[in-house]
Amino acid sequence: MTDTQKLVSDLSEQVSRLVKDELRLARMELTEKGKRAGFGAGLFGAAGIAAFFGGAALVAAVVMLLALVMPGWAAAAIVAGALFVVAALLGLFGKNEVKRATPPVPSETIASVKADIDAVKDSAKERTRR
Repeated sequence: MTDTQKLVSDLSEQVSRLVKDELRLARMELTEKGKRAGFGAGLFGAAGIAAFFGGAALVAAVVMLLALVMPGWAAAAIVAGALFVVAALLGLFGKNEVKRATPPVPSETIASVKADIDAVKDSAKERTRR
């Protein structure tokens, strides 16, 4: 086997291994982003539930206020306000998690593949100069 054939064979093996490694990296990166998106969506759901209960408590406060009964409405209003604060915080955290997970593109892997391609091109240019 000549040196050129050996170099081509080695290059073929290395490119094959590189492609497999990059695909594995892309799969891992997309899995991580999918987990973050799911967690963020769950926080959005929790924010909706907290807002629902806040609305229910506020309705109870208005009913009690309109009925001009004892100051039970004040307690219900405080609970409603607290639930709305919780809903706002959960919504903000959920939004941040979803934002961190998008776009669902393996950007780190793409950058790595581009760097690998550039390295192969540079190596090929160096060999042709010799």
